Amino acid sequence: MAQYLHGERIGRSGRLLLGCSATLFDASGSKILLTQREDNQRWCLPGGAVEVGESVSEACEREVWEETGLRVRVTRLLGVYSSPHMVIQYNDGNRFQLYSLNFAVELLAGTLRLSDETLAYGYFSQAEIAQLDIIDPHVERIRDAFAQPEQTVVR
Repeated sequence: MAQYLHGERIGRSGRLLLGCSATLFDASGSKILLTQREDNQRWCLPGGAVEVGESVSEACEREVWEETGLRVRVTRLLGVYSSPHMVIQYNDGNRFQLYSLNFAVELLAGTLRLSDETLAYGYFSQAEIAQLDIIDPHVERIRDAFAQPEQTVVR
């Protein structure tokens, strides 16, 4: 399980980690898809780490498939998130500064399903999301996605 340490600089003791997340709006454009993580029971956008040998688009599309059973296509980059003040520390002591790319995606095919990484899923409005326990790094990404800026956000 990961712990998010706010305001702490990672220094040279940690490593960099490249991740991605996907923002999929429902047909009305007023709700986005979130998943509830199995490891900490918190809610987030589908996503995860980029693996060696894949592009960031491929990683994003793969993560959505693995976590939700949906086939999606990346349509645009919504935001780049790289705060050195957001440190992730795992139970094994590994510490990372996460560089994350949040993408808008469109649904191609599939049916929502649970995976070994997800306890639940659903489409939620901003008001509904305010009542959920969202993992820390995703709060800003979700807020930015609903704001729908014309240009990519860099934070």
